[in-house]
Amino acid sequence: MAVKLHRCGNMWAKFGSHPCWKVQKALDDMGVEYEVVKESWPSRKKRTAVIEGTGQSGLPAIELEDGSWYRKQSADMVREIRAGRFGAPDQTAAPAEG
Repeated sequence: MAVKLHRCGNMWAKFGSHPCWKVQKALDDMGVEYEVVKESWPSRKKRTAVIEGTGQSGLPAIELEDGSWYRKQSADMVREIRAGRFGAPDQTAAPAEG
């Protein structure tokens, strides 16, 4: 399984302040291979995989190859992706207990 970027379906939104685009661009710039998973927008309730994985409905979120999840504010995610630190155990959201 490859890394999966869970983002909104607004793939046309490629401007600097859009959180999903900022994280996607950082992954591209760093050469990280990923699969895009388009999540429901604007209905946050339909983002079941993200909610189960991170305990919240916010986007973007990254599902790592080991099944763990990485989710923070997009500016923090971009900074950590560019620094090569994303996905470290202390940076990954634990799956929500259900």
